[in-house]
Amino acid sequence: MVPPLGTHGRWGVSAPLVMVLAGAALGIGAHGAIAQALNTGAAQRAAEIILAVLLFADATHVRGSLLGRHPRLVVRSLLIGLPLSILLAAAVGWLLLPHLGWPVVVLVACVIAPIDFASAPSLLRDRHVSPRVRDVLTVESGYTDGLVTPVFLFALYWAGPAHGDDDPAPALLAAAPQALLALAVGAALGAAISLGVTYTVRRGLSTDSGRRLALAATPLVTYAAAVGLGGNGFVAAFVCGIVYRLRRGAETADDVRLTDDVGFLLTAAMWFVFGSVAVVGLFDGVDRRAILFVVAALTAVRVLPTGVAMLRSGLPRREVLALGWLRPRGTSTIVFALIAFNTLPDGPVADLTLSVAVLVVLGSVVLHTLGAPVAVANHDRRVRLRS
Repeated sequence: MVPPLGTHGRWGVSAPLVMVLAGAALGIGAHGAIAQALNTGAAQRAAEIILAVLLFADATHVRGSLLGRHPRLVVRSLLIGLPLSILLAAAVGWLLLPHLGWPVVVLVACVIAPIDFASAPSLLRDRHVSPRVRDVLTVESGYTDGLVTPVFLFALYWAGPAHGDDDPAPALLAAAPQALLALAVGAALGAAISLGVTYTVRRGLSTDSGRRLALAATPLVTYAAAVGLGGNGFVAAFVCGIVYRLRRGAETADDVRLTDDVGFLLTAAMWFVFGSVAVVGLFDGVDRRAILFVVAALTAVRVLPTGVAMLRSGLPRREVLALGWLRPRGTSTIVFALIAFNTLPDGPVADLTLSVAVLVVLGSVVLHTLGAPVAVANHDRRVRLRS
């Protein structure tokens, strides 16, 4: 998720680390209680609602045109690079962790796929990163979690206790109707709310604060409506945000300001929860093969697909490498992992799924939050030596 506008001064590089450490301190003292609390229906519902709010906020957050200032590069990255990265992650997972089975391997690949700059917002303001790369990454980070969500839900059905075999057809038949219904609910509510807001603005029947409150409640209403009708609340919230953004255009920025603030608070809370989850996920140790998978996930699994996606795009090699390398993971991965952990049958498979997600996020924090300033300092030092 892209950090809400206006929060850069409050949500710096060290803030996620502080929240993670605070959560870890709680996790060390209450490991058993936290593990038990995570595996409840209430915890899963809370994670689902948080994800719905974040997906809606991400869908409405892209400024300017719907695909930013470099739409061709964004389309290549989202429609070629993202699917290839999920496929490559699943292939590497199958080679290193074959005992998990294809359903869980695909699920893990979806969990680690979304990028999220909440933990490393400085990367999007770093003058050493080209404006073109920053724009593509900003737009992509707003869409990856929403685009991955339908595949994640399919994998969740496939790996869940209701199916749990290598035949994906039953899971696809179960997930597809929910996704289609969610598309209809999200599009209908997004259009209706947009028309309502436009009408009240023109007639002078609403205030700025009233519109912001209404938009902050929109993802919750959309989620509840979709779930109540038998659809998926995540997909509905994301589609609702996109439709609202399309109809309202640049005016969306002021409407969703409160929603951005709510998303920021939920992101902070999720980093605290992640600190506690990290203790649970790593309490019994981690298999070496899982560590190798995490290393691959943070490096080759995204760099190589990005290179393929940008073939013949005219983008310099340095910028292609930056697009593949600067991909921190964060809130979406945490929420996806909590939902997966809660849905999968209790046992080593669910524990390993949670552990892999924890390691990917921790590795990303180190690589992109702590490592980025060091890389920038080294770059400046080389420039001074050359001059």
